[in-house]
Amino acid sequence: MQQDSSSAPGEFKRTMKARHLVMLSLGGVIGTGLFFNTGYIISTTGAAGTLLAYLIGALVVWLVMLSLGELSVAMPETGAFHVYAARYLSPATGYTVAWLYWLTWTVALGSSLTAAGFCMQYWFPQSPVWVWCLIFCLTIFLLNVVSSRFFAEGEFWFSLVKVLTILAFIVLGGAAMFGFIPMQDGSPAPGLHNLTAHGWLPHGTLPILMTMVAVNFAFSGTELIGIAAGETEDPQKVLPLAIRTTVIRLILFFVGTVFVLAALIPMDQAGIVKSPFVLVFEKIGLPYAADIINFVILTAILSAANSGLYASGRMLWSLGNSGTLPRRFARLTTRGIPLFAICISMLGGLLALASAVIAPDTVFVALSAISGFAVVAVWLSICASHYAFRRHHLRSGKKLESLVFRAPWFPLTPILGFVLCLLACIGLAFDPAQRIALWCGLPFVACCYAAYYLTERVKKSHSVEGKKDAA
Repeated sequence: MQQDSSSAPGEFKRTMKARHLVMLSLGGVIGTGLFFNTGYIISTTGAAGTLLAYLIGALVVWLVMLSLGELSVAMPETGAFHVYAARYLSPATGYTVAWLYWLTWTVALGSSLTAAGFCMQYWFPQSPVWVWCLIFCLTIFLLNVVSSRFFAEGEFWFSLVKVLTILAFIVLGGAAMFGFIPMQDGSPAPGLHNLTAHGWLPHGTLPILMTMVAVNFAFSGTELIGIAAGETEDPQKVLPLAIRTTVIRLILFFVGTVFVLAALIPMDQAGIVKSPFVLVFEKIGLPYAADIINFVILTAILSAANSGLYASGRMLWSLGNSGTLPRRFARLTTRGIPLFAICISMLGGLLALASAVIAPDTVFVALSAISGFAVVAVWLSICASHYAFRRHHLRSGKKLESLVFRAPWFPLTPILGFVLCLLACIGLAFDPAQRIALWCGLPFVACCYAAYYLTERVKKSHSVEGKKDAA
């Protein structure tokens, strides 16, 4: 189905370049979690614990991306890991992974539209939120339905704003740490004092496990590279480059940001509601700090919504293309856009938005919990699919050298990635605040498996009846 950039009408166009893939992946990861939640994590685990948790999270995402890299270069398909799970684990697992990932981004789409409306109320306090939700809904929809290249360009510029902000933050914050920029209140440069003021691990090692779970969720979005593999120009060359540069930049951005935050904000001040980025910019006397961060958070939210509609639409297309959903979901426009699948995903996002307004303490909490659980479940499937794929490749008599991109240290890479993701899931049971993700996520997985086998049984019975009628 996936062709080159000159493919026939009604087929996906390979128009995305390396810069689009890198920014798509960074855009999916760098969001409000980094801009807001980092302060809470520092207050919970201390500076050293937070850095350690983010380093472990970076290891996990690196292992998962190595596994995804080998799969996506060997089989660059739209819908990627759902297809790999169906092919190398089981069709029911692929079906479940697709619905988990679809729900993840659909919930993100709904909550992003609401959050974007509240961001605009900061500048226009008298304006109703629903007006902004409608404007942003139409904007994101248009970015996705014109062409995949148009979507990628929009996501590139959304993500660029966030990346430049983080780079400016690390440079300015680092300069303030060592006294090159004076503090606004005249206090001396903190240097590395705040990193050790309360001890290396003031609350012990247990909070690190809890933080590691949250950090894994914070890194989610890197796997979007796999979703876009079928629309990438020269995937054998571009995908490995995008994966390597994305992981390196993520480690630099996240660890660098956490280091500067922990050095400039004392642990007992880090857990307050205000964004730690605003706190730091105010400490170094940057004018209009709150306005700048509000703008950056708005672009982060719109970037997440843009990526969310893209990913969820491609997942529905993939289910339609495999025959699990009606073929209508697999239809593409002459520009290579799965219009019907995108429309249904946008409808799902609007329903999630409605649940956030009408039933925030019941329906939306459950959806959000499943969404969070789903990310780690998808990463588990990527590692398991890679392990099964490599073994199948060798058993079928093919040479290892025929793989253009090979994950190093096989089978350690997928096994260690799987184990660390599994630990993150188990860790949810020990955190009362996140336990609901298991209580909602596991029954949802069971329902997906049951739905798959039920629909397959119905299809087989219809097939048998059709043959009898024909006879």
